[in-house]
Amino acid sequence: MSIIPIIDLSDPNGPRAVADAIGRTCRETGFFLITGHGANPEIVERGWQAARAFFDRAVEEKLTAVMPYPGYPYGYSPVKGETLAASLGDAKPADLKETFSFGPSAFQRLDHKPGDDAEAFVFSANPWPIGGDEFRLATQAYYREMSALAGRIMRFFALALDLDEAYFDRFIDHEASALRLLNYPDLTEDPVPGQLRAGVHSDYGSITILMQEDAPGGLEVKGLDGEWHRVPAIADSFVINIGDLMQRWTNDQWKSTLHRVTIPPRDIGRSARRQSMAFFHQPNWDAEIACIETCLKPGETATYPPVGSGEYLASKFRSTVVKA
Repeated sequence: MSIIPIIDLSDPNGPRAVADAIGRTCRETGFFLITGHGANPEIVERGWQAARAFFDRAVEEKLTAVMPYPGYPYGYSPVKGETLAASLGDAKPADLKETFSFGPSAFQRLDHKPGDDAEAFVFSANPWPIGGDEFRLATQAYYREMSALAGRIMRFFALALDLDEAYFDRFIDHEASALRLLNYPDLTEDPVPGQLRAGVHSDYGSITILMQEDAPGGLEVKGLDGEWHRVPAIADSFVINIGDLMQRWTNDQWKSTLHRVTIPPRDIGRSARRQSMAFFHQPNWDAEIACIETCLKPGETATYPPVGSGEYLASKFRSTVVKA
């Protein structure tokens, strides 16, 4: 039996029942699947197919959108271009994946200007591949759809934390979110010791919304029992997990759980391609993440000092870059 529950956001028992179910799992595993989410299936499918077509392009074509320099936040990153375990200070071999990422610059408010170099970095321009207008439009539509879904989930979070359902709205009205498309290609050689498709890590922001396919060498989460558990892939669902900032907001009551993407069994590794799309919902750059009052018992003090959303994101992002 999976430790990852399935939560129907359209539960006929109403929002309170959904919020209670979310609260329970966020206190335990920090991971759950959602159905009844209301995301537009046509937009989702177009985004998925656009990502597949991009990764199927010749390397030379993908490199037209390559990150301009190591550590740039957006664009194409070839296989072994990142080491996620480094975000936890763990020196491991580079991950066996290729990615394309883009951020919030195309969606930011016209009246909002970056306040410093670090914020300007996160709102950097997004490289796009030559001849990629259809790809850009399809994936940007998917970004907007996931942003709307994230806002809805944050309202369930507020209810689960005994807050007004609009509590988080002011923290996410000019979000610094990013969309990452991931391709884990067929393995053409044996991995080196300690190498994974995506190293052990936690996510950095408020929540992650993941679309994945059912393929060997998939996503695993570390349970309270210390064991690794596979996250099931179910049609018309998304995987949701909370990030570090949500754990800080809730004073460790909710868990930003370690997870990884494993190497498929050796006997099928050469034909075990896997694709996913991860929307990393990040609060406003200037949002101060401080312990929520309902997460403090009488006499308790906050576990963490307040931290800026953008400050935390920038420090974590730069730590994962593979040094040349």
